[in-house]
Amino acid sequence: MKIQFDQPTSVYFIGIGGVSMSGLAHILMDRGFKVAGSDAHVSANTELLEKEGATILIGQKAENITNKYKLVVYTAAIHPDNPEYQQAMKLNIPLMNRKDLLAEVMEHYHNSIAIAGTHGKTTTTAMLSYIFLAADLDPTISIGAHFKKIHGNVRIGHSEAFLAEACEYTNSFLALRPLASIILNIEEDHLDFFKDLQDIRNSFHQFVLNTSSEGALIIHSQIDHVEEIVDGYHGQVIQFGLNKGDLCAKNIQHLRHGGNQFEVWMRDERLGSIELPTGGKHNITNALAAIGVAISFGVPFEAIQQGLKEFEGADRRFEKKGFYQGAEIVDDYAHHPQEIQATLNMAKDYPHQRLIMVFQPHTYSRTKFLFEEFAEVLSQVDQVVLAPIYAAREIDDGSISSDLLAKRINELKGNAVSLGSFVEIKDYLKKQLQEGDLCLTVGAGNVYEIGEELIQES
Repeated sequence: MKIQFDQPTSVYFIGIGGVSMSGLAHILMDRGFKVAGSDAHVSANTELLEKEGATILIGQKAENITNKYKLVVYTAAIHPDNPEYQQAMKLNIPLMNRKDLLAEVMEHYHNSIAIAGTHGKTTTTAMLSYIFLAADLDPTISIGAHFKKIHGNVRIGHSEAFLAEACEYTNSFLALRPLASIILNIEEDHLDFFKDLQDIRNSFHQFVLNTSSEGALIIHSQIDHVEEIVDGYHGQVIQFGLNKGDLCAKNIQHLRHGGNQFEVWMRDERLGSIELPTGGKHNITNALAAIGVAISFGVPFEAIQQGLKEFEGADRRFEKKGFYQGAEIVDDYAHHPQEIQATLNMAKDYPHQRLIMVFQPHTYSRTKFLFEEFAEVLSQVDQVVLAPIYAAREIDDGSISSDLLAKRINELKGNAVSLGSFVEIKDYLKKQLQEGDLCLTVGAGNVYEIGEELIQES
């Protein structure tokens, strides 16, 4: 089914509160569509949608779906036995996966940009958004987190520019046909879907080939055998990296307040200097990716400088939350070993006495497949407190647990404890935290609630 954007109708979203789903719902509402949807609980996303006129239902029930809806949108997390999915099938209402809706929306913007990679997508999309806004390009933005500049996770622009994250899970990003693409990195992840790293690389290669030859591919130069990923692509290719590629950062300075300052070089030409409020080498790399796209679109370097200087970061990306008993609490979305390492690298440059991390592993499959990698990176932390694994879309088969991960961390001379609930973790932290500690809540689930509740109680 193709959506007729000039003929708005009624659309129902199963799981409308999700970051991507809520963003797409906003875009359709702006185009005159009547939007309704369900979610498991009330959230800031559902409240905003309801305020703007969407019908929000809490709980997924067959009776929520009626013939008044002409399309039902669902995500990869929705299984065929879902009661609303079943009812749509029974009533012969067309069903559309979220990825296909995103692809159709993207088709209506000539200057569409898709940001892909195992990690760093949200931050890079946010950086590029700041640049485009500084250049007055009036972009439409769909991003995987809230950030202050646009007061949420979506911005409705009225130009041809559309910026969106491109998720590789279940090959969702292969539905997209962007004018320009970013590939930040290619790592082992989502191994409940992909067979192995080569399978992942094959998907990213196809993603490259789906990018318009009239546009540009911005790709990290340090991806293994990067030439295999770009093979067959006939558009402009800009490789970026800290010290290797067409676009590089030189004379890097880590600033006291946790930011970075560096010079940008395009081949043999110095373009100018960048002051970036966020720390960590990985954020310099993310910034280079955003700069590469901006250059390919002819954005003046002054706008690039301004946008990145104003960059505040997205929610849950080394987000400073507050203090408890003199310990600073910082939250981060990291849920892959490489992401956790990047977070630790930022923490090293941040003043503290002890580093205490509350980590909530995300999905049984990721924890199992990357077990050793998780254990090795977490063994670097002064004190690791493990929460139960956040199941997300999966079922526990009993083969992996936070208890097993804690045991392995301790075998590697780390210091880890596994606790059975958030209540237990809070009680533990109340006894452990002291002035000068840096306490990180880390993971893609709801682990941030622990820090927020401690701060509220202080």
